[in-house]
Amino acid sequence: MAPDSTDAPQAERADPPGSAALRLILASASPRRRELLARLGIAPMDIRAADIDETPHTAEPVRGYAVRMAREKALAVAADDAHVLAGDTVVACGRRILPKAEDEATARACLALLSGRRHRVLSAVALRYPCGTLREKLSETVVRFKPLSAAEIDAYVAGGEWHGKAGGYAIQGSAEGLIAWIGGSHSGVVGLPLFETRALLRAAGFAIG
Repeated sequence: MAPDSTDAPQAERADPPGSAALRLILASASPRRRELLARLGIAPMDIRAADIDETPHTAEPVRGYAVRMAREKALAVAADDAHVLAGDTVVACGRRILPKAEDEATARACLALLSGRRHRVLSAVALRYPCGTLREKLSETVVRFKPLSAAEIDAYVAGGEWHGKAGGYAIQGSAEGLIAWIGGSHSGVVGLPLFETRALLRAAGFAIG
């Protein structure tokens, strides 16, 4: 499945490309997002984690939830006349949104559910302009784990890479050796879809080759 992108309705006014306001705040404390952003040659002027309620709404669609989280994170951070970039990554099995694993029991439950089957990773990115315009894009990636034995789950959980990760795994670590197939954006699964992020930043006037 090819990555899917959507654009939010645009406000009446946006900062023109090449404007003086081309400073960037990354609304995430995730070192993964910072490292991915660096691959585009972009270094944010500041890192500010967004503190928001990440509870899904009742019967909220997975795609809508991912975009809403990115938007709310971008809006939650003080801008200081800079652009604010925020992202959110959601792992879904069917219509079920999997939690971020904060304990071993949750990580084991997620891995057991994902074992041998396909799941979706929705990675949304939102860019807030100094004038208040908010634009976002969404990538969707399909991932399939090999059938996981109890020993493989035990070994992965023991490594601790799952902590704080949506769906209980980090594709940039040893879990990649357990993934049989991926269709879509690898960087989106890591935490920031670079194709979509590049498009947003270039449209805002950031110099990216």
